[in-house]
Amino acid sequence: MSAPQIITLGCRLNTFESEVMRQGAAQAGLEDAVIINTCAVTAEAERQARQTIRKARRDNPQARIIVTGCAAQLEPDKFSAMAEVDRVVGNLEKLDAATYADDAEAVVVSDIMTLQETAGHLIGGLEGRTRAFVQVQQGCDHRCTFCIIPFARGPNRSVPAGRVVDQVRKLVEGGHVEVVLTGVDISSYGAGDTGLGDLAQQVLSAVPDLKRLRLSSLDPAAIDDTIFRLLAEEPRFMPHLHLSLQALDDTVLKRMKRRHSRDDAFDVIRRARQARADVVFGADLIAGFPTETGEMFENTLSAVGELDLTHLHVFPYSARNGTPAARMPQDNAPARKERAARLRDAGEAGLQRHLKAQVGGLAQVLIERDRRGLTEHYAPVELAAESQPGHIVTARIESVSEGKLLGKLAA
Repeated sequence: MSAPQIITLGCRLNTFESEVMRQGAAQAGLEDAVIINTCAVTAEAERQARQTIRKARRDNPQARIIVTGCAAQLEPDKFSAMAEVDRVVGNLEKLDAATYADDAEAVVVSDIMTLQETAGHLIGGLEGRTRAFVQVQQGCDHRCTFCIIPFARGPNRSVPAGRVVDQVRKLVEGGHVEVVLTGVDISSYGAGDTGLGDLAQQVLSAVPDLKRLRLSSLDPAAIDDTIFRLLAEEPRFMPHLHLSLQALDDTVLKRMKRRHSRDDAFDVIRRARQARADVVFGADLIAGFPTETGEMFENTLSAVGELDLTHLHVFPYSARNGTPAARMPQDNAPARKERAARLRDAGEAGLQRHLKAQVGGLAQVLIERDRRGLTEHYAPVELAAESQPGHIVTARIESVSEGKLLGKLAA
């Protein structure tokens, strides 16, 4: 008999939840099972989920295959109909240890849209990771026309600040030196009068041994003033922000039903750089949104260079059944991959500029594994000599190779 294997697809929130599931399955005594925590952000993500399920069955012919996560929440009948699948579990149920103790029902998926609260699960660490993810928020109340995720995650609800602090403290006591606050829409975090910036401040104040704090993807329409202040005043608050931009053309943004304009995005980045000049930015971008013309796309492409974005997540538009965008004219579908490639090229050029600017300087590197780690600015580094994972070291950057910095320990 063996402990269950957990395969995590998709976002950082799934990564955190997989650790909750690992603890719950162990508590319930579940054995000889493979649990697949799926993603549903694109049609490709669902395809990968089905592919992963089939491979898991081939590799584990005698194990029970349990499918959960966003794809399972949205399409439980589709996944339960797969010959390889023994059980389908919803996004709420997957976090309850009792789910793994009682497998009487083949499909256990509740109506997630009725939820009002999110439990602040405590985990001792994240297996195989030096950086830890902490869930601070769940769900989303916004309805971007391309997005199916609110229906997989339910309404916006926040973990109480004290519970978040307890979780961060527990992780730091367990050896983690960097924590990433994550959720579905963390910019909408709100527990009482505490917003996201206030929460970050509370974590840093209450857990002085935490060396680094990062935030996952931010909505540029809802970044509070405290975040800019932390950038300016708190060295443990990392100078790397990832923005959920999706596009940088006003017409496309309106059709996406986003809450920010192109000027809003430029203003957020300007304010952040006024607070800390060396801050770097990543962004989520969608290429080939329905009705996006060549001119609209060029507005987004040009902004990547103007804003000097360095870490892009680019997705060709993927129609999701049940979303308004899926009913829009899909006449630019042939251009999606080409536009996505051009955006990725622009992002790679920005990253290369950033990396080359680091050569000759010193960097603080959190070692993760195999002599590799990340700088404060989220730049990957490979060192010439072994260093202990989980430690922050000072490195002198000597060159750039294959998208990463090369350096050696500073004397």
